[in-house]
Amino acid sequence: MTEFTPWVSAAGGALIGLAAAWLMLAHGRIAGVSGIINRLLPPFSDTSWLERLAFVGGLVIAPSLFIAGGGSIVQTVPDDLILLLVSGVLVGFGSTIGNGCTSGHGVCGLASLSLRSAVATVVFMLAGMATVLLVRHVL
Repeated sequence: MTEFTPWVSAAGGALIGLAAAWLMLAHGRIAGVSGIINRLLPPFSDTSWLERLAFVGGLVIAPSLFIAGGGSIVQTVPDDLILLLVSGVLVGFGSTIGNGCTSGHGVCGLASLSLRSAVATVVFMLAGMATVLLVRHVL
């Protein structure tokens, strides 16, 4: 079971929204993690790789700072390597054909009232629900 944490979740959502708004206002960029990571890989198309590296670094460093400050993060990951590899490929394939990920479509796309992002977010949510149903009740 997961713990219900509405205040912490709301604060996290607000921080994600602020970061996405700052990136858009300051740099005219969408805070889509899959696109940012994709543009960190060659071939390099522009010179803003340092900004992208800082963004991804923040995703890695923030949980470490949270833990160092006394917080705890409980994450359950299956030890089945094949399942993890297949899951990673499916997520990569989905974000490629969907032209973005949950952060790009779900946070930035919905905020800009994009119909394409609304459809993508519904598909993400339905796929997530189907996965939980399958993993928890069928397998």
